[in-house]
Amino acid sequence: MLILDSAGKERQRLEGYLPKDEFRANLEMGLARIAFTHKRFADAEKLYGKVARSYPNSTAAPEALYWEAVSHYKGTNDHTSLGAVVEKLKRYPDSVWAEKAIPWAHSPESEVPHKPG
Repeated sequence: MLILDSAGKERQRLEGYLPKDEFRANLEMGLARIAFTHKRFADAEKLYGKVARSYPNSTAAPEALYWEAVSHYKGTNDHTSLGAVVEKLKRYPDSVWAEKAIPWAHSPESEVPHKPG
């Protein structure tokens, strides 16, 4: 399934079977991505936040948290959301999104531990 914006540009691609909650979370991620790429950052922040809260056990949740923080930053220029998301992403220590947020950590205790190896 492709999620396209109003100009017909692909913004999300879903391949293969997904359970209902995973499908819904990823579909909503596509809508959030459209808002983000159209610089509607407040809308994107709200949509990403909804995914993170509604589907906390989905594979989309850590990505949604990451992009919610980025959307807030882009819309407000308030960088504190970037540091705060590091703490939220500790719930998903094996997620690539947790690792991507590590540079935003403001103190050693807010770092997400790296997996050995």
